[in-house]
Amino acid sequence: MKRVFSGVQPSGQLTLGNYITMMRHVEAQDEFDCIYCVVDLHSITVPQDPEVLHKNSKELAALYIAMGLDPDKAILFLQSQVSGHAELAWLLMCNSYMGELNRMTQFKDKSEGKSVITNGLYTYPVLMAADILLYDTDVVPVGDDQKQHVELTRDIAVRFNNKFGDTFVVPQPRIAKVGARIMSLDEPSKKMSKSNPNVHSKICILDPPSKIKKSIMKATTDSDMEIKYDVVNKPGVSNLLEILSILTGKPIPELENEFVGEGYGTLKKALVEATQNKLIPIQERFNEIMESGEIDEILKKGAEKADMKAQEVLARVKKKLGLVTY
Repeated sequence: MKRVFSGVQPSGQLTLGNYITMMRHVEAQDEFDCIYCVVDLHSITVPQDPEVLHKNSKELAALYIAMGLDPDKAILFLQSQVSGHAELAWLLMCNSYMGELNRMTQFKDKSEGKSVITNGLYTYPVLMAADILLYDTDVVPVGDDQKQHVELTRDIAVRFNNKFGDTFVVPQPRIAKVGARIMSLDEPSKKMSKSNPNVHSKICILDPPSKIKKSIMKATTDSDMEIKYDVVNKPGVSNLLEILSILTGKPIPELENEFVGEGYGTLKKALVEATQNKLIPIQERFNEIMESGEIDEILKKGAEKADMKAQEVLARVKKKLGLVTY
């Protein structure tokens, strides 16, 4: 099977957009050799409350298990528990260029308006490349906004292979065509974001049923009242239809036919029901996992498995660079 690697930052409550991405990860475990990483080292490129980071990291991992990830099929671990990530990042930094990092658009976005910018924020795309290359990754599932990072990873891998001989697998990005960008409920021209100060702009995976209902019922639509998928002219309605399609598995044209002659209230109520039906069982399982403490053992075993694979690649890289190994 081809190997898939993906890393998710433990930065606060995860939204419905994150849920959809994570469910794709869970579904992939039967088709691919999957390695999933809670990238806590990426989180500290900006200031973090240590207690909150610790809590968020374990909760993110527990959510993966609650959503159906099988630790016997897929490897799940914390990035900071496998030292090879930081070690390979340094080796790759010595084989990448400032000009490449200067072109990274996410650095420009994240550093804008900040009085202090850490070196980690500037160089984190190289750490991301190390995350991917450390496991001989074939496929990296990403959103449109992360495609540039996979392209940098490919450039670094090809350059290293050309200079030192065949060393790295050159990964391919995989971008979902539908549902890759779930939009904000209050402003459907923007991506749904956990950082949006409007609590009703998003649905979070751990939101209580009452909050889910209130946020969806307040979602922006339009004055036309026709339930039709048209991203340009009806972005709010299109966003609700796309979310409902993903949650129910029904194609959007089928949903359009179901709601012929109905108002937006009917569409929103259907979405409330579909969202609650998906999220409530996950929340119940999540609470069981956190209360039992089983997530600690899962993460420990996952880190051991990941480290074995990482050491094989590190040994190969060090040998090519001429570093002494025993």
